[in-house]
Amino acid sequence: MAVLEMKKIFYAYEKDRPVLSNVNTQFDAGKMYAILGPSGSGKTTLLSLIGGLDTPQKGEVFFEGRNISQCGLAAHRKDHVSLIFQSYNLIDYMTPIENVALTAKKDVLPILLRLGLTAGEAKRNVMKLSGGQQQRVAIARALASDTPVILADEPTGNLDEDTAGEITDILKESAHELNKCVIVATHSNKLAAQADVVLNLKRGSLYTA
Repeated sequence: MAVLEMKKIFYAYEKDRPVLSNVNTQFDAGKMYAILGPSGSGKTTLLSLIGGLDTPQKGEVFFEGRNISQCGLAAHRKDHVSLIFQSYNLIDYMTPIENVALTAKKDVLPILLRLGLTAGEAKRNVMKLSGGQQQRVAIARALASDTPVILADEPTGNLDEDTAGEITDILKESAHELNKCVIVATHSNKLAAQADVVLNLKRGSLYTA
């Protein structure tokens, strides 16, 4: 059984301009998926629907065979998915360690160190870190969670090429070694090339590359 499934999803901001139109797809554990598409194509909207941050105007989203609206969107967000946002969504008065510890069930410092922060930076207020460092904290928060699904919206967008490669490797390891379902929205062909499955989002339709 698929971990996640979308059936006949429709979503539009304007009636005559659907962002998603009759989208049908499923996502399995142990795989990394890349959703490719230009800015404004609906990638973030798609992740929001999968993550229970929004509801489709038509169609259904399922987690392990159960409609996420029926099991409760708040419970779905808490227990099933970890999200990596473009805007980081960090708590600005906390340190990286404190931010990651909010969702972690394990020691968080080794995760932050692996993502390139120093021990000193891990104890500094997050607002005193660079954008790239804040992105690493956001990724660490998702990796430290026990949820079976990781949703990442342009996770390497603010990182240099070397760090972006390292983050991509870590996301792949999360899928292949920790058996998580990792779904990454990106416009980077280089990142997509590392995914197990590449899906293109264009004019409201989602199809395998």
